[in-house]
Amino acid sequence: MYLENLVIDALDPQRLGRFWEEALGTERLTDVPEGFETRLDLDGGRYLDLCFQRVPEPASEPPRLHVDLLGGPAQAEVVERLLALGARHLDIGQGDVPWTVLADPEGNPCCVMEHREEYAGTGPIAALPLDSADPDRDAEFWAWLTGWTDVPATAPRALRHPSRTGPLLELCPEARPKGPAKIRWHLDVRLEAGEDADAVEADVLARGGRRVDTSDWGDLPWRTYLDPSGNEFCVLPAPREEQA
Repeated sequence: MYLENLVIDALDPQRLGRFWEEALGTERLTDVPEGFETRLDLDGGRYLDLCFQRVPEPASEPPRLHVDLLGGPAQAEVVERLLALGARHLDIGQGDVPWTVLADPEGNPCCVMEHREEYAGTGPIAALPLDSADPDRDAEFWAWLTGWTDVPATAPRALRHPSRTGPLLELCPEARPKGPAKIRWHLDVRLEAGEDADAVEADVLARGGRRVDTSDWGDLPWRTYLDPSGNEFCVLPAPREEQA
């Protein structure tokens, strides 16, 4: 399996998708009324697709996943460019911190980070912070799920692709347990050729995850789960050309 998508629920996928496309310098893949997809190319031929899907209900709970953007010496310039694109400053009680907290056009928080050695080679997304009830436990779960490995001497606990390129996945101690509402930002992993979806599901359950009943949504080609802290993620089938 490998991490493929960052999926974002949006009231207006085109508006939000174009903002992030400009912010990150990504390549557009899909622009249809119900969704907008854009690709962030990473080193070594890898990529992360940002998928904006239309969901009419506004957020009802604080986000459990967001993006930290690479700032470093250019932090002030990055902030000004995002403000010009439609972001705004956001106070979430962060106090006096070295990073800058902004909100995108739909109010989703993001941070423009100060210089950190561990951000070398990440590209425009420095990290994907994810709320966790038990960062050590969840780091083990996500390491198995993605094949990513520990980033030493970081706090919170963090994982990264073995190539040491692309963003970090940070497991952050949660401020509150996950509520019943659907998470508006989540991650997708994709099976590779030869991987069995039922065997992967058995491993997800054995490692503390749970299957989400999506029968009301019709016959979907992917499966939706919760990680041990209740964060949603999807497991996508292997690409068709690899299944043949």
